[in-house]
Amino acid sequence: MSGPEELLVEPHRLAAELDTATPPTLLDVRWRLVGPPGRDDYAVGHLPGAVFVDLDTALCGAPGAAGRHPLPEPAALEAALRAAGVRAGHPVVVYDGGDGMAAARAWWTLRWAGHRAVRLLHGGYPAWAAAGLPVTTDVPEPEPGDVTVRPGALPVLDAGEAARLAAAETGVLLDVRAAPRYRGETEPVDPVAGHVPGAVNLPAPEYVTDGRFPAAAALRERFTAAGVAEDAPVGAYCGSGVTAAQAVLALHLAGRPDAALYVGSWSNWVADPARPVATGATPGA
Repeated sequence: MSGPEELLVEPHRLAAELDTATPPTLLDVRWRLVGPPGRDDYAVGHLPGAVFVDLDTALCGAPGAAGRHPLPEPAALEAALRAAGVRAGHPVVVYDGGDGMAAARAWWTLRWAGHRAVRLLHGGYPAWAAAGLPVTTDVPEPEPGDVTVRPGALPVLDAGEAARLAAAETGVLLDVRAAPRYRGETEPVDPVAGHVPGAVNLPAPEYVTDGRFPAAAALRERFTAAGVAEDAPVGAYCGSGVTAAQAVLALHLAGRPDAALYVGSWSNWVADPARPVATGATPGA
């Protein structure tokens, strides 16, 4: 089981680690689905020593039938991480604008790529600033890293595997989008509304609040109430695999490091019109 200290770091603890001879590598992954790019926020102010890494272009592949944020090509990811100074075996801390979604996807991507020593700054940039810790506009020039990307260190689901998990008598596929999107009442991004038949809705605010996670026991209680059994498979999806990566992080905190991410998520599911779509408040079949 991975404890919070292995997955999350609080601002003052991170500040102390940065003030050592071997500070962790800092990645600023601030991102918005719509609106100004995260790089603009980075230019205004960031943690000292942090390197900006773009979620859309560096940590994900090009959008298409595989989804809006598909898996990156390993060679391209390796080049991006090395350019940001990521070194083999050296700790990395990722942070975003506070909701924890982009940072969780960055955490997940590095872990999937075989880099285990990565944590998320709990509360992101706002928590750091609220603690009165220093920020800067200086852009560092990191020494090139030597990390090697070895894909597959975390489990993933494709559409067929997601469908089988959703239909299984044991196991659960969590849809962590807002309830109106799950029910098919609205779909602001993708061309079809609804959910994967059999998937259970657990909107993200039910297990994370403003980018901060409750204690492991509370997380286990919430996931159990959604049908997550201790000895049965569990996977998660959202619109494009960003919010769902945060669900996988929460599941790790709750003691489920085997939780799988449907990376393509709904944007991949609806790319094939032959795939069935369920609507309404119940999982459907």
